[in-house]
Amino acid sequence: QVQLVESGGGLVQAGGSLRLSCVASGRIFSNYAMGWFRQAPGKERDFVAAISWRPSNTYYSDSVKGRFTISRDNAKNTVYLQMNSLKPEDTAVYYCAVGRSAYSYTGPAGLDSWGQGTQVTVSS
Repeated sequence: QVQLVESGGGLVQAGGSLRLSCVASGRIFSNYAMGWFRQAPGKERDFVAAISWRPSNTYYSDSVKGRFTISRDNAKNTVYLQMNSLKPEDTAVYYCAVGRSAYSYTGPAGLDSWGQGTQVTVSS
């Protein structure tokens, strides 16, 4: 069973940066796509970014494209989300997710097995 532990959230002013980390265990990390989602209070969980098992393939929602960067370090079983130029609307709990099937990325719906989340709060 896969386990995901997110960290790196916090309080930051608008325009600032944060880097989130997610450590995975329980699977051969390098064989699976990884992703980040976020959920603001009273809203549904939304896709943010994903990275395939091949690190050159990355995917972003329109709302974060150009500001956020997803990356992975297979040696550390860790996926990162570098968030720059943060806006108050980026405030949410951020969750890490892993692909259901190895060697496959079929879009955000193919990611699950959420971690506990890490809170990101951006003040104006």
